[in-house]
Amino acid sequence: MPETRSAAVDQPAPDDLISFLKAIPDGRYRRGVRYPQWFLLLVAVLGILSGCRSSRDLEAFARRHREALNQALGLDFKRWPSDATFLYLFNKAHLQEFGQVLQAWMISQIPGGEDHLDQLVCDGKTLRGSVPRQPPWPPANFIVGGQGSAIETDDGNHRFVAQVTVYARALGVALAQKTYDTHESSERAALKELLSSLDLNGVLIQADALHTTQSFFDGASPRGPTCS
Repeated sequence: MPETRSAAVDQPAPDDLISFLKAIPDGRYRRGVRYPQWFLLLVAVLGILSGCRSSRDLEAFARRHREALNQALGLDFKRWPSDATFLYLFNKAHLQEFGQVLQAWMISQIPGGEDHLDQLVCDGKTLRGSVPRQPPWPPANFIVGGQGSAIETDDGNHRFVAQVTVYARALGVALAQKTYDTHESSERAALKELLSSLDLNGVLIQADALHTTQSFFDGASPRGPTCS
């Protein structure tokens, strides 16, 4: 049976990434587990930053750097994780907690931590090629534009997949991202969800004008923006 630890993730005191990764509950079945979850997640992070796009790419990355990883981490793995190992990990891992932990680790890299997180830049983009290709293709209501491709719905709106990013200027990295189907959600709702996970007291938020027409949150929220 998989571990039944609490989904809540406590932020560890050390600011190294491995300590943060070890705080994530392991959703895999214990039987047959050969590699600790934190190690696989670390390899996945390093591999993706190095350009890996698939589980096979991650396997090749782990094979290529096995000796260096063993030496740097004090491990003694004789073999490298296979692509099936990474697929099983992503299927069972607590990905929401992983995102929260990765965000907490990035904030910990700011001198002074969250108290010195003073500016956030928010932006939404259309994901090019995000329209699902189902026959007949292209459909009669298919539209190609400068921001990518979309399907025109019966009410005249355009349907596609978009992404909202919250960018921390102090770090020069994206703290959080969320994708959504424009037929089911909106940029305002996605940004509201992203910002609700951060302590925004005293933080300057830069966003498009569409987010200034009304308050992000209804009612008082201690973790919500202090202005509209």
